[in-house]
Amino acid sequence: MHIESSYPLSPFTSFKSGGKADTAIILEDTSQFDEAFSLATAGPFWLLGYGSNSLIADEGLSGTTFLIRSGKITREENTLIADAGVWWDELVTTAIASDLWGLELMSAIPGGVGAAVVGNIAAYGQAVADTLAWIEVCDLSTGTCQKINATELDLQYRRSGVLQSNRSLTVLRAAFTLSDKPTKELEYESAAVMAREHNFDLGTLSGRRETILKARAAAGSLWDYRDETADRTAGSFFRNPLVDAETAERIMSYDESGKSLELLKKMNQVHGGTASRVSAAHVMLAAGFQRGQSWGEVRLHHQHVLKIENAGHATSKEIYDVAQHIITTVKTKLNVSLEPEIRFLGHFS
Repeated sequence: MHIESSYPLSPFTSFKSGGKADTAIILEDTSQFDEAFSLATAGPFWLLGYGSNSLIADEGLSGTTFLIRSGKITREENTLIADAGVWWDELVTTAIASDLWGLELMSAIPGGVGAAVVGNIAAYGQAVADTLAWIEVCDLSTGTCQKINATELDLQYRRSGVLQSNRSLTVLRAAFTLSDKPTKELEYESAAVMAREHNFDLGTLSGRRETILKARAAAGSLWDYRDETADRTAGSFFRNPLVDAETAERIMSYDESGKSLELLKKMNQVHGGTASRVSAAHVMLAAGFQRGQSWGEVRLHHQHVLKIENAGHATSKEIYDVAQHIITTVKTKLNVSLEPEIRFLGHFS
C-alpha cells in the first residue's frame, strides 16, 4: 500500500480521460482497507477499481480515492468468496476450473467483483443476483464494516437498490453460492447461433465460455485493462429502458439483424427481465443515431451503437455532453428516458 498526491486517474479508466485524485491510496487487496481508511485525512472518499464503467470529471476527484485492482479468491464448498478488487473474469474462470455453474454466461464482462455487485451485472440470461449470497461492505462515512445478505440488497435489473442509494457503502468482498450442475439454459439467440456455427457444446462449462467469448467478440464487447490498444469505451453506456407494449414494438422495428418480432421480444425478456424492456441500442437507432457517428473525437462504436467511444483525446466533458445530447434527443423524439449505466465521478455541469 502506498499514498500519492495529485495522482493521475485517466490511466485507470477505459475512457482514458479525466483528472487527478487529490490523494490516492493504492491497495494490493481489501485486507489493507481498514489501515488505508485510517490514513485517509480528507473526504469525500471514492473507490476506483478498473474504471471500465466510470467517467471521471476533468477536474479530478477531491478528497481521497482508494484504488484497488487485485485480491484473492477462496472457496468454501460450493461458495466462492472474492475480494472486490478481483477482476470479474478471474472469478468466472475460477468457477469454471472448479466445475461450478452459475457464472459462465457472464464470462469476460469487464470490471471488478465489487463493481459487478453494485451494478448487478447480467448477460445472456445470468445475473449476479442469481448466485450472490452475501457481501461485506464498509461505510465510508463512518469507517464501520458489516456483512449484508444478498436478500437485503434490493437487487434489481442492472442495479443494487441499497448500494446505489447509499453511495457511502463500498463493497470489500462478495460470496457466490454456485452449483455442481447446470442452472440455466442459454436462450439468447445470437449466442446460441454462435454455438451452432462453431460446434460448441453448451452442455459443458468450457463450451459455454467459448460461446460467450465468441459472441462478445462479434459485438465488440471484449475489453481488458491490460491491453493498451483496447477500445476506449465503457461498454453499453445506457440501460435498456422499460416502455409500453406499443412503443416496444415500434422501437424493435428498427432492428438491423432481421430477427422476428417474437424473437426480439424473447431476447429482450432474457436480457432485461421483461419483453417490454427494449434494447437501448434499438432506441438509439429509432432516434436516428448510427454506428460510427461522431462528434469531434467522441463517436459511437462502429460495431455497436450503444457504446460511446473516446476516439482520440476527448475530454470527459466532451463524452458527457454527447451522452446528454443522446438522452435529450431520445426523449424529444421518442418520449423514452435513457438512463446511463456508467458512473459519473466528480463534478459535471
